[in-house]
Amino acid sequence: MSNLIVAQSGGPSPVINNSLCGIVEAARDHAVIDRVYGALHGIEGVLKEELIDLSAQPQEEIALLGVTPAAGFIGTCRYKLRSEQQQDFQRVIDVFRAHDIGYFLYIGGNDSMDTADKVAQVAHQRGLDLISIGVPKTIDNDMGDSAFRLIDHTPGYGSTAKYWMHMVQFADEENRGSSPADPVLVLQAMGRKIGFIPAAARLADPHRALPLIIFLAERACSLEQLADHVNDQLRQSGRAIVVISEGFDVGNLGEVKDAFGHTSFSSSHQTVAGTVVNYLNTVGLAARGAARGNIPGTDQRHNMAFASTVDLAEAYEVGRKAVELAAAGESGFMATILRELGSPYRVRYDKAPLAEVANRERVFPADWISPDGTDVTDAFLEYAKPLVGEEMQQLPLEGGRIRLARLTPVFAEKRLEPYEPQANR
Repeated sequence: MSNLIVAQSGGPSPVINNSLCGIVEAARDHAVIDRVYGALHGIEGVLKEELIDLSAQPQEEIALLGVTPAAGFIGTCRYKLRSEQQQDFQRVIDVFRAHDIGYFLYIGGNDSMDTADKVAQVAHQRGLDLISIGVPKTIDNDMGDSAFRLIDHTPGYGSTAKYWMHMVQFADEENRGSSPADPVLVLQAMGRKIGFIPAAARLADPHRALPLIIFLAERACSLEQLADHVNDQLRQSGRAIVVISEGFDVGNLGEVKDAFGHTSFSSSHQTVAGTVVNYLNTVGLAARGAARGNIPGTDQRHNMAFASTVDLAEAYEVGRKAVELAAAGESGFMATILRELGSPYRVRYDKAPLAEVANRERVFPADWISPDGTDVTDAFLEYAKPLVGEEMQQLPLEGGRIRLARLTPVFAEKRLEPYEPQANR
């Protein structure tokens, strides 16, 4: 028997903890796995030897992970293991040896799969018998390939898509009521480079009855052209709801980069929505009144009230699949979700080589974007609709507040000297 470490990296999602729940619960079923540890704040927790004993947590708290969003239970990080940081790699191996770790599961996106792949290679080179498995997670749905061969969709996306489906419904009621004074409402959606999140706005209006315009980062246009689209809609409907990607090119926003080199738009000096609202109000609208903006932030990735029941179930099962692969000794793979052909919607859980997934980004299919670049096609709706589910998630309450999982601070005893990760020095 060997121990298992699970860690999380990158931005969290509404369902990331259900993958964690699936991992912990599935590990109980495999005799080759002894204890399960959670690295506090991802790979940094491994480097600092901060290992939470998840096997010591009450089973009811582990079960409550299914209704606990984001990554507050064991935390996440944005720390990248780079090839030149050989001290970091050696430290990971030392920690794994010190705690009899035979299994490493990393929950995350493209960069996390790269980390899982690198750790597997280094462990093999340095004589450590380690099984390394990736567990997919990203609300952007940009993992895998554009043919959807490696993975159909990632846990987290369905819930964020459902969030936007409801947000646009609510925004339409706001805009309908206040349009004499505020005829344009601009909503900014997450999605640095890929349009899956803003595209989900169309799920609120599949029959295209609303004055909804969607601008994806993939289909750039000038602010002047954007204003023309908005004013055309105002002339037609008297009001307009604009959903725009945070990565839409409106010029320099004073972007802030994270440790992976990705732009963190919610940390930027300016916002896309703010720039668009200011421009529209400066050049004037084809209707009386002003444009207003609404910029949801990390609420898009931690709002459990709008979590998709389909997404929750799949996140759990992909966590279990990862443990199944690990227990079978299939190192160097990521657990995946693949859609079966036909109707009704069904999936199967499979695997893809980490080397094929690592640092690879899917693009939003060009034929899912309308010719004028202000909408998505019905083909996208057919893809996305099953992911949001037909029901609302039921949340347990305690004293009127949502009952979330709570960690018992039981840590593995440290056996090595203190260590500061190389990039933090």
